[in-house]
Amino acid sequence: MAAKIVDLRSDTVTKPTEAMRGAMASAEVEDDVLDRDPSCFRLETELAKLLGKEAALFVPSGTMANLISVLVHCDTRGSEVILGHDSHIHIYENGGIAILGGVHPRTVKNNEDGTMDIDLIEAAIRDPKRELIYPTTRLICLENTHGNCGGRCLSVEYTDRVGEVAKKHGLKLHIDGARIFNAAVALGVPVDRLVQAADSVSVCLSKGLGAPVGSVIVGSSSFISKARRLRKTLGGGMRQVGVLCAAALVALQENVEKLENDHKKAKLLADGLNGIKGLRVDTSSVETNMIYVEIEEGLGTTASKLCKDLEEYGILVMAMASSRLRIVLHHQISANDVHYALSCFQQAVDGVPNENGK
Repeated sequence: MAAKIVDLRSDTVTKPTEAMRGAMASAEVEDDVLDRDPSCFRLETELAKLLGKEAALFVPSGTMANLISVLVHCDTRGSEVILGHDSHIHIYENGGIAILGGVHPRTVKNNEDGTMDIDLIEAAIRDPKRELIYPTTRLICLENTHGNCGGRCLSVEYTDRVGEVAKKHGLKLHIDGARIFNAAVALGVPVDRLVQAADSVSVCLSKGLGAPVGSVIVGSSSFISKARRLRKTLGGGMRQVGVLCAAALVALQENVEKLENDHKKAKLLADGLNGIKGLRVDTSSVETNMIYVEIEEGLGTTASKLCKDLEEYGILVMAMASSRLRIVLHHQISANDVHYALSCFQQAVDGVPNENGK
């Protein structure tokens, strides 16, 4: 194997820091199903406060967080949710809202910046007078940052406008905020203001924040009470979960402030990749920690092949299509790692064998 590994596949690949491991080892714990685990309660209380909501609930994964949120809002089978055609909930969560909740997805085209046109959202809302033949629209979902659109940020103004549409029609608004802290840092907006219009938000702890496991849902007290019951139904009620929550508390304390540096490193890497002949990056779209790299036809390779070539140098990236790569920065990637990755990209594109490889 290559002497040095730089893992750029996702911000989920971070390892627990020593501070996290120490917090996990000494965490105060109880059975979170029989009674509240104290470390979990501290995490939930802190995140509810940070996001300006009444209550919060720790769950094992972001997929479960979104599933619970949609099912609580759409508590009648045959309900419908409006969401982006390229959203994580629609593409990457195994159709759970339909399989387990009987919730029908009504997709609206995502624009390149992750938004959906407001008029298209409103046009997708079903006429309640025709409920005999149509599903009943109950929910709108946004994603911030938007992963498939390159980690783009949805603005406060846009989110507020969608919230106004939801209220006008008696609907709820859920934000898949897996990387909501990235968005808040990039936009320079307090995170509670960014999600003010939302009835619920899911926040991933194991992406940009770098905790080993888990997500948190925030919303009203009544919403979280229903979510807690559904978490148990789905098998997400856990025992001494404070062992995990203690690491997440460290992540909140230490890693939010590192997100800005992750974004700077992403821009540095994007600029460098865009300067390599045969690769193309829309650097203006790199707003947070995510980069999409297009492989030009003249280079004579595919994303899958280039991934394998880069792996020989110890650079791990993800192929998203036949000519598209995804790169994600995180707090355990240094500036030196960025420069090393750029040199390896150049050598792989040029066909230079790696002397330190296999």
